[in-house]
Amino acid sequence: MKLYKSLNDIFIEFEGKFYLAETRDWDHLVNQENLYQSLQKLLNPWNEVNWSPDSLQAPMGTQEIWAAGVTYFRSREARMEESKESGAAVFYSKVYEAERPELFFKSTHYRVAHPGGRINIRKDSNWNVPEPELTLFINSDGEIVGYTIGNDMSSRDIEGENPLYLPQAKCYDFSAAIGPCLWVPESPIDPDAKIHMQIERNWKTAFEGEISINQMKRTHKELAGYLTKEMSFPQGVYLMTGTCLVPDDNFTLQENDHVSISIEGIGTLVNVVTYKHSS
Repeated sequence: MKLYKSLNDIFIEFEGKFYLAETRDWDHLVNQENLYQSLQKLLNPWNEVNWSPDSLQAPMGTQEIWAAGVTYFRSREARMEESKESGAAVFYSKVYEAERPELFFKSTHYRVAHPGGRINIRKDSNWNVPEPELTLFINSDGEIVGYTIGNDMSSRDIEGENPLYLPQAKCYDFSAAIGPCLWVPESPIDPDAKIHMQIERNWKTAFEGEISINQMKRTHKELAGYLTKEMSFPQGVYLMTGTCLVPDDNFTLQENDHVSISIEGIGTLVNVVTYKHSS
């Protein structure tokens, strides 16, 4: 089952059919125990509509987005490489092996890019990359009840200067995108599900890669447990779970690049790269 958010309405997709949700209150709709069963009760034949998922909004209300780092070995290698000159490479190796995961705040809802919308690269950075990530939706009780696709944009040179610069490398306007929907399955996502990312530049493929989420060192429940251990999220929270697809060290995003991220079962999130000052 999938939830889509348009400018004015919320739609539920189930078995190829679309239903108009009776509420426009995203926060109330998604922050429920047993969300799959709750949504099933809303599938009234009278609410079935002819609709196609276009001109979408990010599938969120007032939730925050958080992120986990160094959850894949490839991410560990990339973070160590970018920070070796600052002497901080050893910290990322320790984080990968540590019991406690790296968790950091990523974005408020009003800084998030919509599906098909622009994602920013910083003007004060020369090394910017997208990071495709399976993103969990965790309700206010700490339960994982849905999934979406996340793009955790990162300025690798800024973070590489000093690990304390992580917020500046990760958090700025439209440094995060999620979508195209919130996928609410009856059971947890298949651990062998694949993430695929393609970056197009001037209508040609500049980067392409694919990997299974089973390459993640930590479990989804583990990450959700640490995030909600001492923090409350009254409307639920999104958690990006880390990346495993990192372009080569000589790659950086350019304006007008198209970034497409697909995850089996969820769909494809597409965004266009721009600078913040661009109209």
